[in-house]
Amino acid sequence: MHIRTDAPDLDLNNLGFAYVNTDWRYRAHWKGGAWDAGTMTEDNTLRIAEGATSLHYGQQCFEGLKAYRCKDGSINLFRPDENAKRMARSCERLLMPEVSEAQFIDACKQVVKANERFLPPYGSGGSLYLRPFVIGVGDNIGIRTAPEFIFSVFCVPVGPYFKGGLKPQNFVTTPYDRAAPQGTGAAKVGGNYAASLMPGMEAKGKHFADAIYLDPATHTKIEEVGAANLFVISKDGKRFVTPRSPSILASITKLSLLWLAQHRLGLEAIEGDVPIASLADWAEAGACGTAAVITPIGGIQHGEHFHIFHSETDIGPVTRKLYDELVGIQYGDREAPAGWVVKV
Repeated sequence: MHIRTDAPDLDLNNLGFAYVNTDWRYRAHWKGGAWDAGTMTEDNTLRIAEGATSLHYGQQCFEGLKAYRCKDGSINLFRPDENAKRMARSCERLLMPEVSEAQFIDACKQVVKANERFLPPYGSGGSLYLRPFVIGVGDNIGIRTAPEFIFSVFCVPVGPYFKGGLKPQNFVTTPYDRAAPQGTGAAKVGGNYAASLMPGMEAKGKHFADAIYLDPATHTKIEEVGAANLFVISKDGKRFVTPRSPSILASITKLSLLWLAQHRLGLEAIEGDVPIASLADWAEAGACGTAAVITPIGGIQHGEHFHIFHSETDIGPVTRKLYDELVGIQYGDREAPAGWVVKV
């Protein structure tokens, strides 16, 4: 495998969130009851059977995590073990073979090392986004689990998911549901994202950053913000609350913020209901996830009412502290809790 070290033909200091065909990706196959050792390939295309279950029945899942360049030149992976565990849960939900935590992390490390020239420099605000995925393949036509599977990891250099980086964004509630009450909402599967395409498009057409999903059972509680999780801060600045529900995909960022809010900021950090009718009870709100990191919510449109949390430039003090703690750990500038950072 020839690893290039020359600079890529793109500005790594000014990136958006878009696909880039990087040099290498990892690929492993499952057949006959076991995963093979996996290999690296330069081919960014997949050749699969026309009857593949991933194409017809949505038997597939994916993950998203990032690698960060530190000030000393080293590279951090942020909590890849948690992504591996979540992918295992998604695979279990869709009757797919689990990828071991060891193979998952090793694949991610290989992909980062092979594509290091695409890793944005320290101080740019960019990172190398990794997309591991598992899909059902092989000859098939009936509604059943696939006879074969592919596990792959590719990467792209990225900047902020929402334009403007750490800048308040406005959102609007949607009457659509992203997942059913007892469906696949807690798994990171493609069907949930397909369901979000229309609501997201409609929200952007109204000049909002994305749609906010209410709980699918009653449509009275906020669940997710586009493809990110939600958090709110009480008016006295002492409580951090984020929704919990069987139809929410719990992000690794949310899991991390719950810990940071409690142990670094001394807040009461809980998972609980956030009724859409209670917006006036909260001083700050934000969207959080691997792609979004932390995006302050400036305002939420619900029906005819527009509730404002922040102005176009104002970032709440607790949101700012959480952002500084999280990003500082990811880039190696602040001490990480045990096990949160894996060096590449």
